[in-house]
Amino acid sequence: MPITPRENLIRTARRQGFEWIPVDVLLCDSQVEDFKKKFGDIDYFDWFGVDFRWVTLTEHPGYTNGRLLYHRESLPDDTIIDVIGVGHSKGSEAAYHMTRMHHPLQGCESLDEILNYPMPVFSREENQPLFDRVNNLHERGLAAMGSMQMTIWEAAWYIRSMPDLLMDMMMEDEKASVLLNRITDYSVQRVQLYTQAGVDIVSLGDDVGMQSGPMMSVDLWEQWIKPRFKKVIDAARKINPQILVFYHSCGDATAFIEGLIDCGVDILNPIQPECMDFNRIHEIYGDRLSFWGTLGTQQLLPFGTKEEVREITLERIRVCGKKGGIIIGPTHLVEPEVPFENLLAMKNAAREIYPQI
Repeated sequence: MPITPRENLIRTARRQGFEWIPVDVLLCDSQVEDFKKKFGDIDYFDWFGVDFRWVTLTEHPGYTNGRLLYHRESLPDDTIIDVIGVGHSKGSEAAYHMTRMHHPLQGCESLDEILNYPMPVFSREENQPLFDRVNNLHERGLAAMGSMQMTIWEAAWYIRSMPDLLMDMMMEDEKASVLLNRITDYSVQRVQLYTQAGVDIVSLGDDVGMQSGPMMSVDLWEQWIKPRFKKVIDAARKINPQILVFYHSCGDATAFIEGLIDCGVDILNPIQPECMDFNRIHEIYGDRLSFWGTLGTQQLLPFGTKEEVREITLERIRVCGKKGGIIIGPTHLVEPEVPFENLLAMKNAAREIYPQI
């Protein structure tokens, strides 16, 4: 009986071999429109041969009027307030999806205000479509990945602001404990619902790396973030010990890899080549960790030739070998300047090499 895409992806992520090299790609809006002009209104995930689909739970803001959260700041008129209360105002047209962020608890000195901050709300009953979607994907032979990045650190600093949260942490201020604990409880509840729905992979993540190195010291991360992050993974594994845990961090996350493995992370994304050495990372961690992405969206994909894309794709796959452990793809959203020919080179290279490994 032929292996399904779901089975192939799971085997690859567990480094148990594969029937074909899994590929992933996420296009920005303008790339989607260009794709439709080339191929019509078809699912580009199908065209690229992506073995999974994203699923997202339904949740609602805990606030009724998000602007009332900002009594220390006047928001621009075009500000959009997201489900956790963070404001996003539009930058230049060239910024595309990038926004200026507004932090509702920036400058807050009141512990009670943090204790009473309105977190999102959701229920099992209104998320039956999530369960149905996962079942439908499994019936089609596809894996389901639950989306809940900004798991601890990012969600907390988005709300509090990075300078204020880091200061709270370094001063061991109770405000940091209260906010991080509330974010952790929220993430535990989400991961439990995703796991109950039957997702194969849960996508967690917090950007802890800058391009020049770690965003914070490893000691600070281990004190404040690691135990809370592990609590989220443990909550999922209590329901399904076999669930795969995917972790995303932009920038150089090398210093945190050992700790992430300790927490139970199975897959690291994206291994940004502008600041991380994939071959070295694989040499050290390749027997305990799988990798997702690795093809740079800053340099290789927008400015490299299709021949360069092909060769680096082949090199990544060869390094991982017959056991797998790699899902090849861009390190981030594919932005408008990436030539389609380079994405095609990635796809074709993966198809070219897998029978030979």
